[in-house]
Amino acid sequence: MLQSPPIRWAGALLCAATLILSGCGSGSGDSGKVTLTYRLWDDQQKVGYEKVMAAFEKANPGIDVKIELLPYDQYWTKLTADAVAGTAPDVFWMSPTQFPEFVTKGVLAPVQVDGSKYHQTVVGSFTYQGKLYGVPKDWGIVGLLYNKDLFDKAGVTMPDKLTWAADGSGTLLDTARKLTVDEAGKHPDEPGFDPAKVTTYGFASWNHYQTQWMNWVSSNGGKLLDKPFGSYTFNDAASVQGLQFGVDLVNKHHVSPPATQTNPPTGKVTDMFKAGKVAMFPANNALLPFVAPEANFEIGVAAMPEGPQGRSVNLNGLSEAVSAKSAHPAEAMKLATWLGTEEPQKMMADGGYVFPALNGLSQGYVDYWKSKKLDVSPFQEESEGQTFPLPVTTGFTGFENKLNQILNEMYLGKLTPQQAADQAVAAGNASVK
Repeated sequence: MLQSPPIRWAGALLCAATLILSGCGSGSGDSGKVTLTYRLWDDQQKVGYEKVMAAFEKANPGIDVKIELLPYDQYWTKLTADAVAGTAPDVFWMSPTQFPEFVTKGVLAPVQVDGSKYHQTVVGSFTYQGKLYGVPKDWGIVGLLYNKDLFDKAGVTMPDKLTWAADGSGTLLDTARKLTVDEAGKHPDEPGFDPAKVTTYGFASWNHYQTQWMNWVSSNGGKLLDKPFGSYTFNDAASVQGLQFGVDLVNKHHVSPPATQTNPPTGKVTDMFKAGKVAMFPANNALLPFVAPEANFEIGVAAMPEGPQGRSVNLNGLSEAVSAKSAHPAEAMKLATWLGTEEPQKMMADGGYVFPALNGLSQGYVDYWKSKKLDVSPFQEESEGQTFPLPVTTGFTGFENKLNQILNEMYLGKLTPQQAADQAVAAGNASVK
């Protein structure tokens, strides 16, 4: 999922009064019960959390939990305003890219859980100055969705392992060529192929950092940051090679749609995949509930390709954050801590909502999707290998739009990968506080 637009903390003071809704924070009714507000942004997960909170309330009869749902973009604007005003919800979802802005401003309370029990990429995403500021909730990971019907039509079998290298060698490009066809039935490696008249593309390479170029960079040995809360470094030779590969799939090898069709914010890659126009589509497993029901073909799942330095995949986890200014800190911490235990995390996994951050419970998620005729075990297998978080450093929320603008120009061929990386790293490091 794309991250939110820039958040202006200073401006939040001006809009806090108009954005604050009744129901923020917590209170106690005449019954003497404590009411906690729990905020999230996913309407599908809200259904699961209604059952989770019912279980919590049954075990804790002195606490009521009010679930508050906000759309993703509104979520962060509202949360920022509430944090400035001191009226943040008691417990709320936190993401890695937003985490630095909130933790460095004292909005989040440290939590006391055994971090070794959770996926370590998630734990690292919410650690600041040696303390964990959020109970690990879940994780999503990038894998490869593919159209089995297009593979069958082309007589192509998904390789046991997809590989890539900067020079174009490897099974990924070879497979993508076989699946890319123009109006005359020609493939990119055949005489007469017309890249302006492609009817089906073998792969979707586009400017989406979470599912695309950050994975190429990391799998080629590059690094996004020198350290958590540090500086951007993805303009080194290995990173630029990874960026070049992603662009070459579009502009050199012609196995991916042109950037004029895919660049954010109006890109149509997901729609192209659902319409059967793209055979292989890197996507976070969180996209499955939005893609699988609408596809009129059989979807397969494969692991992301291995690069020259092996496979390195983005794993994006969330945490259950606790407001440092909760009116009921003990009850809020009790709720957040409980949400990190087996019962609620298993409920969300078994319901097919998320891969749980708590180790040992992923099979429930796999079994749910197996009942829907979809084998998602490659996602699970990837999570046990080399993974990396989205950039955890201050300023990303303000830098994101500029980053996308620069990388849009790169995918269009108006900037070389080196030029784009140099510009992006300079702009990114200027945003780090």
